[in-house]
Amino acid sequence: MAEAKTNSAAQVVTLSPSKGWLGIDLRELWHYRELIYFLTWRDIKVRYKQATLGIAWAILQPMLTTAITSVVFGYLLKVDTGSLPYPVFTLAALLPWHLFQLSLQKSSISLVGNANLITKIYFPRIIIPLSSVLAVLVDFAISLILLFIVMLFYKLPFTWNMLWLIPLTLLSILAALAVGLWLSALNVQYRDIQQMVPFLLQIWMYATPIVYPITIIPEGTIRYLYSLNPMVGVVQGFRWALFGGSPPDMTLLFSSAAVILLLISGLFFFRRMEKTFADVV
Repeated sequence: MAEAKTNSAAQVVTLSPSKGWLGIDLRELWHYRELIYFLTWRDIKVRYKQATLGIAWAILQPMLTTAITSVVFGYLLKVDTGSLPYPVFTLAALLPWHLFQLSLQKSSISLVGNANLITKIYFPRIIIPLSSVLAVLVDFAISLILLFIVMLFYKLPFTWNMLWLIPLTLLSILAALAVGLWLSALNVQYRDIQQMVPFLLQIWMYATPIVYPITIIPEGTIRYLYSLNPMVGVVQGFRWALFGGSPPDMTLLFSSAAVILLLISGLFFFRRMEKTFADVV
């Protein structure tokens, strides 16, 4: 938490930077929990304000993407997904991917979008990208209901294994926050970062086993390197939690390690850049 020193005569309050290698004080974040709530709720309302279809966008996006990929990869290219229908195979991967994609898009431009707030008052700046990520959970919850309906249509069973969706969703959020910390801080200095993000996400999607099974990636060193993509483990974990089969192998471990590394380095970089936000933004 930023330390405050008060001069009793002049009543001057001085804010000093928080101490520690990462400079993240969980007690301070808890102190500002209402601000996190209001910023998250504000982002949700702004997202759907004056939108003709409103919350239906959360359903249309995965539905249309699933329909197109099912025709191209499932029907025309005949990608082998075993006994699992291709639409369900893809939709199960698109849910965590869209959560990651939207979270990263929102968080990467969050600091610049809240420039007026940053330059006026003090609060932990990490709250801004954090609230941007949390706001996307509404879309994810709606899309999850859609997936359950599709599973009922294909008569796929619901098992207790699906409780693993909770930590896997958290891992997806942390991955988006980790990369979002890097990009949001860089976007303050270099505004063309926000132009780069859509291109980066387009490449990232095809580097993740969403429209194809991970089995086409050769086992061994190549697959382990491939699993350094944080979303590889998340997508594989989602399919396992929903449809069973072999439990996640080392891919989930490698992806989780990549998320932790990105998050720690992102927190450190965000803290180093934080002191210049108000001057540059």
